[in-house]
Amino acid sequence: MLPADRTMDKARENETALTGAELVSCGSIEMSAHRPEETREIAALLPAGTPVYVTHLPRYSLADTLRTLAAVHAAGLEPVPHIAARRVASRDELKTFLERAVREAGVRKLLLIGGELPAPSGPYGDALAVLRDGLPAECGIREVGFAGYPEGHPSIAGDALERALDAKLEHAEAQGLGSYLVTQFSFAPQRIVEYCVALARRMPRLPVYVGLAGPTEPLALLRYAQRCGVSASLRALRAQGIGAVRLVTHTDPSLQLAAMARYCAGHARCNVVGVHLYSFGGAVRTAAWMNRVIAARSAEAV
Repeated sequence: MLPADRTMDKARENETALTGAELVSCGSIEMSAHRPEETREIAALLPAGTPVYVTHLPRYSLADTLRTLAAVHAAGLEPVPHIAARRVASRDELKTFLERAVREAGVRKLLLIGGELPAPSGPYGDALAVLRDGLPAECGIREVGFAGYPEGHPSIAGDALERALDAKLEHAEAQGLGSYLVTQFSFAPQRIVEYCVALARRMPRLPVYVGLAGPTEPLALLRYAQRCGVSASLRALRAQGIGAVRLVTHTDPSLQLAAMARYCAGHARCNVVGVHLYSFGGAVRTAAWMNRVIAARSAEAV
């Protein structure tokens, strides 16, 4: 390789690393609702104001997440509740939760998803039904995040997903709410890139946060993949041989981050504004990984 080629390769590598660090710096992380004590550790590792998504799991009610949301706010981070529409038991439950979240935890935005229940527990069959009700805007929410599916949804056709997203964005805009998208994680970076390219063409002004699986033990990661409906990419990669399986079972998300950074650095119309780290119960470990990515580039910039 000629010296000029090596210099060019090094410049590209540096640009990719810098872009990746920026995506992490501008990104977000999720944590479990039953571990409010972890918020101080997470806050010590991440930039002030980093959005921290508090999960709404089946064994917890919305009210059970309030303590952790308040702890996130007190630690100088931005609390973002998950709301799974099909798990909301009543309109009163949702209204009371939103009012308390805004008043007691400084919540200003939320991630609104449908939820995986086969039948709704209450009046909301999907995220769009919650928006139509108007409660988020009425209770003081200013911004709503929606889910994106690079590998498709396990039970909803692609054209139906697009129509639903269009409708949600339309309702949010009509109510004065800001909107953004958080994608499901995937084991196939190229699928995510293709998804983001299509989104940039169809919705160039919609901010996108690309979901990455945080550092997780391989077996646990594969178990979560089965639950989250991304096993299609796992099967495809297994068919390609052992090298691809190693990519899938790698416990560090650096490869996926680098793929997104190369895409963002090379596409002027890219509307990816950050990454979202799924921690799978290991929020402190994931925050530490984010800290290392940010700190490594900051040290080189000095």
